[in-house]
Amino acid sequence: MTGPGTPMTGTGLLVLHALRCGGHSGTARVAAATGLGESEAESELIDLAVAGLVTHAAGGFGGWGLTADGRLADAELITGELEAAGARPAVTAAYGAFLVLNPELLDLCTAWQLRSTDGVMTVNDHGDRSYDARVLDRFTGFDRRAAAVGAELSAALPRFGRYRTRLGQALDRAAAGELEYVADSTASYHTVWAELHEDLLATLGIPR
Repeated sequence: MTGPGTPMTGTGLLVLHALRCGGHSGTARVAAATGLGESEAESELIDLAVAGLVTHAAGGFGGWGLTADGRLADAELITGELEAAGARPAVTAAYGAFLVLNPELLDLCTAWQLRSTDGVMTVNDHGDRSYDARVLDRFTGFDRRAAAVGAELSAALPRFGRYRTRLGQALDRAAAGELEYVADSTASYHTVWAELHEDLLATLGIPR
């Protein structure tokens, strides 16, 4: 069990950091973010709660979240991991490449959610399948270039590899007709990309 004065396991750090990057989350979302089974994720969350690093709120809008001590512990552990691996230069370089791609991703999400009709921007109701297919094709091209950044990050710190898996899964599900996986669910391409952005900022100690 993780408790005061007890070294945290690698799995515990993954769970703690998932909450740091994703915000308040249910157990299923934490499991998806870390690649753990739900029972293992829940066990780690309970241990972290006993240690005073996370808290849980019940109800439909509840979930797990970091305490102030949890946020401090995560920052210390992530910095220690980065420096121990000597990965700061590689992660910094990959972050620069991420920032080049980020505006394009935001433009793609806008194109997915809005479209021009007779010169007026309107909500995309996804009734025009050919339009959606064109935007998804652009996402596919974007994802190929994003994969290079993901490879650089996972080579520097293996935990970043989970983002590459999650982004690919989201795009595959969107292409199969589950349109919410583009930008409208907690497992969407846009949401996972935003979590990666938050992770890069947290890992490098850059304030938002």
